[in-house]
Amino acid sequence: MQTEFTPEQLQDPAIKRSNEILRSCVHCGFCTATCPTYQVLGDELDSPRGRIYLIKDMLENERVPDEKTVKHIDRCLSCLACMTTCPSGVHYMHLVDHAREYIEANYKRPFSDRALRWVLARILPYPTRFRLALLGAKMAWPFRALMPDARLRAMLDMAPRHIPPVSRNDDPQSFAPEGPRLKRVALMTGCAQKALNTDINDATIRLLRRLGCEVVVAEGAGCCGALTHHMGKTGESHATAARNIRAWAQEMDGLGLDAIVINTSGCGTTVKDYGHMFRNSELAEEARCVSDIAMDVSELLVQLDLPEAAPRDMTVAYHAACSLQHGQKITTHPKTLLRRAGFDIVEPADSHLCCGSAGTYNLMQPEISGKLKQRKIRTLEARNPDVIAAGNIGCMMQIGSGTALPVVHTVELLDWATGGPTPPALLQSHSRETAIPDLRASL
Repeated sequence: MQTEFTPEQLQDPAIKRSNEILRSCVHCGFCTATCPTYQVLGDELDSPRGRIYLIKDMLENERVPDEKTVKHIDRCLSCLACMTTCPSGVHYMHLVDHAREYIEANYKRPFSDRALRWVLARILPYPTRFRLALLGAKMAWPFRALMPDARLRAMLDMAPRHIPPVSRNDDPQSFAPEGPRLKRVALMTGCAQKALNTDINDATIRLLRRLGCEVVVAEGAGCCGALTHHMGKTGESHATAARNIRAWAQEMDGLGLDAIVINTSGCGTTVKDYGHMFRNSELAEEARCVSDIAMDVSELLVQLDLPEAAPRDMTVAYHAACSLQHGQKITTHPKTLLRRAGFDIVEPADSHLCCGSAGTYNLMQPEISGKLKQRKIRTLEARNPDVIAAGNIGCMMQIGSGTALPVVHTVELLDWATGGPTPPALLQSHSRETAIPDLRASL
């Protein structure tokens, strides 16, 4: 794609990077075949190629974003399926992130939009505030029909029936391995996950300790910054990310770290991009070092000696989170691990397409998100599984809100198969309560 940025514009590192990305696009349209919003809406401007044209025009002309441009960029899920499909290697993620930052700085949204984004940015990254908000949503749920805005109804629907108690495992501390220490790793405990589902971090800690890891929850680490980053609130997201970088750098400089382990794939994609996000800051070197050792939990587990188990009488439908398969290019590790643990793995049709969660997308674009959710659940249930497994809390909440099947994190099944407790979601599923095999009995 030909661009016409001036030499003065190209002095801006963000413009320079976007110019590189735009020039790599050859207009082939392969991206439209795998773009979920294009599949749902059928509008060229709701495809990556269409959005690229809008972004190019907006940035080149330094114009105030108009409502049309903002609408189509807001509709992007950032699922990054287009990056997997693109034969030219267009790094769409960095381009759309830059566009959102530009829109945030130059476009005045309607009051309702500004208020919603302000609330989400002030609540979701903070576990205590989020817990209180979830309690409020549960109390307000009977009155959801009175809510004038579909986005407010979506926020009420997000509240789980059961809000778990705080897990003290998420407090800063160190967990010794069970046996000789093979690795010392930091676990990113996250933010929303600590309010929505504490079983995931608990299972991760048990499993890693069992496999010879010392697990550290670093003082000062918290939200990865993804939620505000994808809203274009760069100052807020970078401040949050900087706290993580400093916390983990301190551990790296102290007793050392072999990996920073992340069990929420949306966070993992962002942390692995810290090197780019901070490339022109005083934290550039520390950020690069953090990104270099950041791993999805499945990447670490394939390096460890996970016991191989006999086949189990349980079929698991594996949902590939977009941030894992497209953002981090991890496609086989979770399935390999689950098969090694004895589970029968099936996958839904069109597994490359998003479930519609996408961070806060299901709250800000509930209609499109709902259509994607229905399609994803339909394809998962068509495989007749006993349980659905995923590697991202957002996907788990999205899919779990529309199916009676239990939805669990991959590490919960691996923990169970190697001696841990039965995942609570399985126990709460009445249809499976009397048929769940005791995996520990055969160890």
